[in-house]
Amino acid sequence: MKLSQFRYDLPEKLIPLHPASNRDESRLMVVDRETGKIEHKIFKDLINYFDDKDAMVFNNTKVFPARLHGNKEKTGAAIEVFLLRELNQEQRLWDVLVDPARKIRIGNKLYFGDDDMLVAEVIDNTTSRGRTLRFLFDGPYEEFKKILHDHGETPLPKFINRPIEPEDRERYQTIYAKHEGAVAAPTAGMHFSRELMKRLEIKGIDFAEITLHVGLGNFRNVEVEDLTKHKMDSEQIHITEEAVNIINTAKKNKHKVCAVGTTVLRTLESFVTTDGYLKPYEGWTNKFIFPPYQVKVPNRLITNFHLPLTTMLMMASAFTGYDTLFKAYKVAIKEKYKFGTYGDAMLII
Repeated sequence: MKLSQFRYDLPEKLIPLHPASNRDESRLMVVDRETGKIEHKIFKDLINYFDDKDAMVFNNTKVFPARLHGNKEKTGAAIEVFLLRELNQEQRLWDVLVDPARKIRIGNKLYFGDDDMLVAEVIDNTTSRGRTLRFLFDGPYEEFKKILHDHGETPLPKFINRPIEPEDRERYQTIYAKHEGAVAAPTAGMHFSRELMKRLEIKGIDFAEITLHVGLGNFRNVEVEDLTKHKMDSEQIHITEEAVNIINTAKKNKHKVCAVGTTVLRTLESFVTTDGYLKPYEGWTNKFIFPPYQVKVPNRLITNFHLPLTTMLMMASAFTGYDTLFKAYKVAIKEKYKFGTYGDAMLII
């Protein structure tokens, strides 16, 4: 498959800047891969497509406020720092992206917040945009993390072009988020409310949780026409024995296994046996899924409507089938479904 095959015209007005007022009342398009049939529902209707002993797999990563605004020493030039990952807790070392990158050199000090309580020194230039920072803070680690949180901003994607609002900190997060480490939310999961989770539980759906700390690689532009040449950034994952047992039991008994989002799909497909069962794993994955690809673990997928040329669009089309997905997207645009982070959802069966 070529990159250009994932280009389509998306009207800007279909990319919402705010979430739906109720999580489980976004619209839901249900797409049948076998027949191509499309149904138009509300998200909470998805309970009608699952039965007792089916398994639903969630990514329990938690987004941290990864965007910092500050100033460069001496010149006072405004800079934005995007925290990617913590390299060393004891030394307060972080991998970051800096904007504008060209003005930042090794040895520069950066000051954050009106109080300048947070100061960092640039100690390495790893790529054209990437840097390693050492935060100059001698107090306890818990105090450092609190200051980092207080100064940090919810890392909404750039295409949500508006000022960050206080509500974003809670809304740009799933209700089951537990393990902090993501710089972007697993957006399919943001449609689940506590009420819907309870109703699914009462119906007998088994919940499995995996962790994939979503990195910026998820949103990095694909810059090669030949998709086999694209390299995904590595992301940290954890598949527990408990999750493996829930998922493999459902598979063995011919029940549905639903991946909630492309981050779950990527995680499940990263560590699978030749006969299609999941294995426990803790480490990293850079798996890139695009058509043609035979998905082995899940047989259902909940996902948002993705923007053109994105890796998430490519993954969703690998699961659905390229032609089926793009027919559904044409319908979605005609019916004015909402696309992107705060958009509507698809259930692919």
